[in-house]
Amino acid sequence: MLVAGVGNIFLADDAFGCEVVRALVADPLPPGVETVDFGIRGMDLAYRLLAGYDAAVLVDAAPRGEEPGTLHLIEADVPEDGPVPEAHGMDPVKVLALAARLGEGDEVLPRVLVLGCEPAVRLHGDEDVAFGLSGPVRDAVPRAVELLRTVTGELLADPAASLEAAPAP
Repeated sequence: MLVAGVGNIFLADDAFGCEVVRALVADPLPPGVETVDFGIRGMDLAYRLLAGYDAAVLVDAAPRGEEPGTLHLIEADVPEDGPVPEAHGMDPVKVLALAARLGEGDEVLPRVLVLGCEPAVRLHGDEDVAFGLSGPVRDAVPRAVELLRTVTGELLADPAASLEAAPAP
């Protein structure tokens, strides 16, 4: 199983996935789970998703209109069609589309979940740099680590397990 931290450390709360992976360095997930900080390396993540994992959890900032710091566990849908994805971007939907295109043939994508956190601060690449997470998102990091422990344990036991229970905000 793969746990992939994604995000841009120069864009405030967008660094959520990177910070969760960093927190896991001191207290790793169980054997059988590979934890990697991909940052903004979408091409690397796309190829890694084709490495034969049963499941993958992408950890990222994910705006969904909730209170900042709210965690979401989302089953990812692989886009079937659409524009050619960017090789050097980290939009998870585009990365999944790229991986699907690269994996045509014998290589198949694993089950992909997204553990998202509602950001309080959203910057874009053309805006100023902002280091560090906002308070609500920083407070969500330990909750995300605990949720990952539960989710990875369930997925290691059964990669097809139903994960319908919504995480607490």
